Amino acid sequence: MKKLFSTILALILSSPIAGFAQGTLKIGTVDMQRAFKEYTKTKDAETKINDAKNAAKKEYDDRAEAYKKALDEINNLNKQLDAPALSAEAKTQKAKERDDKIANIKNMEREINDFRQTRERQLQEQAMRMREGIVKEITDVVMEKVKANNMDLVFDKSGVSLNGVPVLMYSHGDVDFTNDIITVLNKPGRPTSSLEKTLASPSPARPSKP
Repeated sequence: MKKLFSTILALILSSPIAGFAQGTLKIGTVDMQRAFKEYTKTKDAETKINDAKNAAKKEYDDRAEAYKKALDEINNLNKQLDAPALSAEAKTQKAKERDDKIANIKNMEREINDFRQTRERQLQEQAMRMREGIVKEITDVVMEKVKANNMDLVFDKSGVSLNGVPVLMYSHGDVDFTNDIITVLNKPGRPTSSLEKTLASPSPARPSKP
């Protein structure tokens, strides 16, 4: 399989290499990772995700505090039931109250677990949508540069191979246009794609509290 892949790769690259030797192939490089980090909307997206995480943590803490309070009430009722001076009628009433609270706290446990799992999934999906939107915007700007300059090949210099080594081992500094991409991305008033809607979209709906 590896031999077949090497043969196919050699055939694909044979013509471009020949063209490059004759000075007819226009090659460029861009550091997609750097462009992603230095794009101002990346920072905006990270801030929004962190705000959503903090809001989810606060709501989880509120639910956990309510659970702890309910558990303390059950423990207090158990102590009252152990009191020898408690009448039979009062003991029956408090036992019923305790059992009702135990049933309620079991529902709280399920709701807390459901809340945690649901919110974690929502945050992951939201972060993924934002990342995909940002990468698409960067890619669109790169392709505009490629078309404007009639480039034949463009390599992502931040890419890493399956062996963990850089895909692009070396390139001349003149062929890198990452700075141009970052400048265009961060230009004030630049029309953007649907990323604006993603950044402006409200946080996922919160599951109802118990």
